[in-house]
Amino acid sequence: MIRACLCYYSHERCNVCRVLKPKVAQFIRETFPMVALFYVDVEQFPELAAQAQVFTVPTIKVFFEGRESFQKSRNVSMNDLAAAITRPYCLLFE
Repeated sequence: MIRACLCYYSHERCNVCRVLKPKVAQFIRETFPMVALFYVDVEQFPELAAQAQVFTVPTIKVFFEGRESFQKSRNVSMNDLAAAITRPYCLLFE
């Protein structure tokens, strides 16, 4: 069972996403190793993006125990991401 995950919604033509996606992936793997990473290409899976109410890219959603804990679109800072994940991550895994 996946207890924590980060879903990264984007598409291949997004220039911001090309830079941000590897940074987010590396940051999560190094800092929060128990968080599963998922990538959703919104052009290949528009129904999935619509169900998740993702209307712009990049959009990052973080889930803990099946509940959405954090969502950020377009301008995503690593500091905001770390602040949003740290407390629930520590409560769940430490």
